Amino acid sequence: MRPSVLILTFNSEESLPATLASLDGLTEDVVIVDSGSTDGTVAIAEGFGARVLHHPFKSYGAQRNWTIDHAEPRSVWQLHLDADERLTPELRAEILALPEDPATDGYYLPRMMMFLGRMLKHGGMSPTWHMRLFRTGMGRCEDREYDQHFLCTGRTQQLTGRMIDDVRMSISEWTARHNRWADAEVREHLLGSKEGRIQGKMGGTVVERKRALRAVYDHSLPFARPFLLFVYRYFFRLGFLDGVEGFIYYVLQTFWFRFLVDAKMWEARRKSS
Repeated sequence: MRPSVLILTFNSEESLPATLASLDGLTEDVVIVDSGSTDGTVAIAEGFGARVLHHPFKSYGAQRNWTIDHAEPRSVWQLHLDADERLTPELRAEILALPEDPATDGYYLPRMMMFLGRMLKHGGMSPTWHMRLFRTGMGRCEDREYDQHFLCTGRTQQLTGRMIDDVRMSISEWTARHNRWADAEVREHLLGSKEGRIQGKMGGTVVERKRALRAVYDHSLPFARPFLLFVYRYFFRLGFLDGVEGFIYYVLQTFWFRFLVDAKMWEARRKSS
């Protein structure tokens, strides 16, 4: 199997070279969809031989589906990545060993989180599972502004080789983005739409099971749940073993971000009433 690889970019000159290097020998068709980079991202992509498309960014789900509709992949298989995600050699070899026409229509890939240069191995954060490799015509992205996943309408399996989400942005940029994503999550909650979204199911796929657990969180007590989630991940799931980098990540992502969502939700509901 030699899939077409579709990558979303925006000012990604620091991370994109490693992402492209991890594709060595896997594909001859790389498509970059850039949303207005002002650094060397486009030049790096063109130097690698990738096809570069340009499209304004609205949300990750909309950008991914625009990519599916307009990239015109040359392979019958598509592999979707972000500019800060790279394949391990084991995952690349596993994909290459797959038959071109298997009985499966999509594959879930396990993703490891690297934050501030350290691989996070605890806290229930790594690996997380994502549908990223699927047969052309069998996959779409959820119509969500935040925490969106791909849906595959056919038969699915899980691969064992891992990809790495190497978060290299500064803490200032990280918190600025998560502030925007908190606004997006509040809009998702207030919208309350289920159409085009993966629903929770404990006996379903790895993503459906994750959504079922998320529903439990969403129905727990606001403002208290970020504290409980931090305690669960940092102490019960051994997040403290991930060192200083892990401590920063769990405080910011598990507590601060979730508390920020609750605060913005409270503010929005107070305004509406």
